[in-house]
Amino acid sequence: MRKILDECIVFGMEYKVLAYYIFTKIEDPAREVKRHKEILTKLDGRARIYISEEGVNAQLSLPAANTAEYVDWLHADDRFKGTEVKFHDHPEHAFAKLTVKVRRELVAVDRKIDLSKRGEYLSPAEWKAKLDHKDQETIVIDVRNNYESDVGHFEGAILPDLETFRGFPEYAKHLAQTTDTKKTKVMMYCTGGIRCELYSALLKDEGFDTVYQLKGGVIQYGLDEGAAHWRGKLFVFDDRLVVPISEDNTEIISHCKFCGKESDVYYNCANMDCNELFLSCPKCVEESQGCCSAKCLSEGRVRPFTPEAKPKPFRKLPKEVKCACAIR
Repeated sequence: MRKILDECIVFGMEYKVLAYYIFTKIEDPAREVKRHKEILTKLDGRARIYISEEGVNAQLSLPAANTAEYVDWLHADDRFKGTEVKFHDHPEHAFAKLTVKVRRELVAVDRKIDLSKRGEYLSPAEWKAKLDHKDQETIVIDVRNNYESDVGHFEGAILPDLETFRGFPEYAKHLAQTTDTKKTKVMMYCTGGIRCELYSALLKDEGFDTVYQLKGGVIQYGLDEGAAHWRGKLFVFDDRLVVPISEDNTEIISHCKFCGKESDVYYNCANMDCNELFLSCPKCVEESQGCCSAKCLSEGRVRPFTPEAKPKPFRKLPKEVKCACAIR
């Protein structure tokens, strides 16, 4: 790993975007939050990290020159030793600020899950091989939210119409009622792997005997196997929003909500009382002034819209700007 990071610095890659998770006992989550804030402040890190008594779920960005020091710090702790960290290159920070918080759950499912029941790991190479020779008794399930799968997914995957993570337990029950749980082999995937850890155990609880999960999620698959069997791009929960999973991943499968033209660019509705994510082409989003509908443009508090080739997620505006928006 040290060699890879050093090469990134030599070739001028300015920032690294890191993603990892680990389920391990955290005796004092608040203390762990403080430790992470201290090291990341020192290293000019920005992040969205959740820590609970059950472990850590982390996405962060660091200057490339500081990345090895952070990973060494992480692995020096016996609780986090061996944690697999995924890396992407980016020309700037992928997060607006450093956020490290205590959470009751690493993934919001509102129920206790026995992780000893989780599905069998498939490495990216094993996942690809199974897709190469997929039989009729095997189903592939995308366990992400609908706005994630809209811009990209594995070909032939079932795409549950879920708006939040909390919707999966109910979907699992429905799937068990409409599928032969003994004969059906389930392959499931998510962005980085953490949701599958929990959701695969949920499927086991619903009676499915054979459940596989993609180890490292789509991020690791793209790094190892490229875009084989993948359609579109990958939604990520940071300033990048939508990214290719590999260098050969250029396909666009999603469309502008207004005109239907191909587009994989997400915007937050400029109406602050809506803020919905929507896909749009540059022409239509400029005509709508950044709003997802004519209704949103004409009603409520509307933020000023500035066209951008790569828009970032909406960030809270200062109070004085909100007031100005309200009287437009």
